[in-house]
Amino acid sequence: MSGRLKKVSLIALAFALLCGASWVQQALNRDRNRLGLTRVEPLKNAPPVLAFTTVALGGFRGLIANALWIRMTELQDEDKFFEMQQLADWITKLEPHFPQVWVHQAWNMAYNISVKFKENAPGVYTDRWRWVRAGIVLLRDEGLLYNPNEVLIYRELAWFFQHKMGANLDDANMHYKQAWANEMAEVFGKARPNLEELIHPQTDDARRRLTLLRNVYKMDPVCMKEVNERYGPLEWRLPEAHAIYWGARGLQTARENPTKVKPDDLIQLRRAIYQSMQLSFRRGKLIENPFVHAFEFGPNLDIIPKVNAAYEEAMEEDAPNREHISKAHRNLLRDAVYFLYVHDRRADAAQWYQYLATKYPNKTILDNNPNSLPSQLTLDEYVVAHVVEDVKETDRDRIQSAIEGFTISAYRALVLAERDLYAGYRVLSRRVWTAYMNAIKGNEARIGLPPVEDTEKKVLERLLMPDGVFTFEMRAVLRTELGLGPEPPPASTATNAPPATTNSPAIIPAGK
Repeated sequence: MSGRLKKVSLIALAFALLCGASWVQQALNRDRNRLGLTRVEPLKNAPPVLAFTTVALGGFRGLIANALWIRMTELQDEDKFFEMQQLADWITKLEPHFPQVWVHQAWNMAYNISVKFKENAPGVYTDRWRWVRAGIVLLRDEGLLYNPNEVLIYRELAWFFQHKMGANLDDANMHYKQAWANEMAEVFGKARPNLEELIHPQTDDARRRLTLLRNVYKMDPVCMKEVNERYGPLEWRLPEAHAIYWGARGLQTARENPTKVKPDDLIQLRRAIYQSMQLSFRRGKLIENPFVHAFEFGPNLDIIPKVNAAYEEAMEEDAPNREHISKAHRNLLRDAVYFLYVHDRRADAAQWYQYLATKYPNKTILDNNPNSLPSQLTLDEYVVAHVVEDVKETDRDRIQSAIEGFTISAYRALVLAERDLYAGYRVLSRRVWTAYMNAIKGNEARIGLPPVEDTEKKVLERLLMPDGVFTFEMRAVLRTELGLGPEPPPASTATNAPPATTNSPAIIPAGK
């Protein structure tokens, strides 16, 4: 073969190989896109350093990120948190399209690093909250910015609100809730949010709060309204409402990108929604106390029908876990009956008790009692037996709700001159309190209850408010029975004298 022919053959071979490589590369790119691997789409609105790392470093980004990850683990063991945070920032810049990187770094901040910090003062966890909030911001503000269609990030964001902030597993959980409520008060005010006002702002203040909601918290009031109509009314100053919001956004994203969704992600999103709705039902009402600069929780009994619908929808859509969800659903119905009863909504309690009996006629409704079928117990018998079960449990929200319900019923009985019933309710609330505190001995700081006397005082203050549930006549009788003075006149009719103060209640001793 002559030299010229040899050169022509080599050129032809090189051209054929290039064509073949191009064809293979196109096939690989299609497979990568289908499987969600190593995406290299250009970033939108990315800072220069991030644009540089994603283009210039190419495949070396993964190697560099692995090395930084190893070093970051060493820094965490050495409690060098700020250096570790810097490395985490570099890693997310090297792998911005890899959702597990964002999830891992956010989890590290909110769960692993935050617990290294102790109280700044009794009940104050400013440093710990800073790290929990940083984890949420990382997912919401940056993770979703570069991965807007990744269901995993929505799922994790919902979990942070539901579990880290909403649950009571962290000693600082009340500080988290208070800090978040303070932030949300800047957006919604100190009342139930008016979403229509934010969707169609008419004042400078409304426009300012809408800008804050969209730009800082990355939330859409139109989507919030849809979530509220489907799952609420929700209290948007509490974390459970935000868990439901991000879970619903995740489900919407999954419907729009079905090829990039894993079944487990959908299960987790549905679970975040109906479990957060259950928490919202049990303690999703935010009660502003005008006498102290704090808030109290109360059950949001109005959303019981929608919580029930969410569980039934989850059972319908998640057939493999239907049996597991049905157990949770049955527990929800039992709790709904119980909470409604002790909050003096007995007609509603009777309605849901009948629904429970119809839905699960062959399932017992009391633990460790094989004879407790709905057909074998009246509503009253069930509630009394439920109290006996409760004092053996360590569920703070349920016990506190029961004590508040007994206290309301006690004052109502006193108004109706049923003094023995009044005393009986007070004795029962103290027995429940004592049994619960004995059951959680050693964990009082985390899940302890306030003294019954404090609860009675707070409930009485709410009942004596002019806009409370008691009428003027009922308040007058209650004041007379407790030895209080007459109701102070409204502020608008007051003279130049200083505002009247509420007299300390002289509560009748139990049993007298």
